Amino acid sequence: MRANRRTDTKPEVALRRELHRQGFRYRKDYRLDLTGARVRPDIAFTARRVAVFVDGCFWHCCPQHGSQPANNTWYWRPKLERNVERDRAADAALTAAGWSVVRVWEHESVEAAVSAVVSALAASPQPRRLSGRSVQQPARRDIVPEQARRDVVPEEDVMAREAGRRAEARQNG
Repeated sequence: MRANRRTDTKPEVALRRELHRQGFRYRKDYRLDLTGARVRPDIAFTARRVAVFVDGCFWHCCPQHGSQPANNTWYWRPKLERNVERDRAADAALTAAGWSVVRVWEHESVEAAVSAVVSALAASPQPRRLSGRSVQQPARRDIVPEQARRDVVPEEDVMAREAGRRAEARQNG
């Protein structure tokens, strides 16, 4: 099972390539620490809060193509059921945090997957922008308290003091 990839599967790469070609920018395998769960969507549109998962038919028990192994059922059945339970828990945690979840099966065409993602992005609210910066990230000057701003020494004073120290060191040295 070491050869089974967690990221960069063929269907995922094909979907990412088409989304990027259409001008969408995203994060891949982006870790989200939500209350009660840690989730890693395959593709995350952080500003729009849309998480996309590309699920394999075998590993996530696809109703059309998922198959149950005939050998070692004592091992495989609980393992595959845990995968499905984990998917449902991730969906619930993301929805509770205000994210939209898109699940795409690996057997779906790239065009159908892209249309599902684009429709989810269209339904999500546009991020508000203030002077080119997202509202989610405050401007740097808003982070520094007012008292700390008063204590900051202008750069010219620091440079002059440093030059004076160097000159004094040369005289004494």
